[in-house]
Amino acid sequence: MPPVSDPCRRARPEFPFSRRRIVVRWSGFTLLEVMIAMAILAITLVTIYQSQSQSISMATDSRFLTTASLLAQGRMAEIDAADPRTVVSANGDFGDDYPGYTWRLEVSAVEELPLLRKMTLTVTQGRMATRNAYRLILYKVVTP
Repeated sequence: MPPVSDPCRRARPEFPFSRRRIVVRWSGFTLLEVMIAMAILAITLVTIYQSQSQSISMATDSRFLTTASLLAQGRMAEIDAADPRTVVSANGDFGDDYPGYTWRLEVSAVEELPLLRKMTLTVTQGRMATRNAYRLILYKVVTP
């Protein structure tokens, strides 16, 4: 053992078990750490699921509005080209090209102006539960 007066070295006491090192290593996670990780994972997954669900819903609505507006404009162009005195209320579908899409035309007189007719064309998609109707209105002058 070096002398105590040596500043570079310190005196170490001698113990009978000082030559053996006891190493304790903890492996794994505690229950609290696992529960916190599961809570974070659950919150994240719920947020991702909600975002994905909303995205699918918005894509479905967008597809319906695009298709229904184009179908309504095409049908309304046919109605506009016809003689307004012969146009009557009717309904139908768009054939095999657009299954589930139907149209309904309602023709009514405008009370304030007897020369005008209000033609309301409604396109609906039977497969959708909500927001499944698109309405287009045309006012047409009918000469006697």
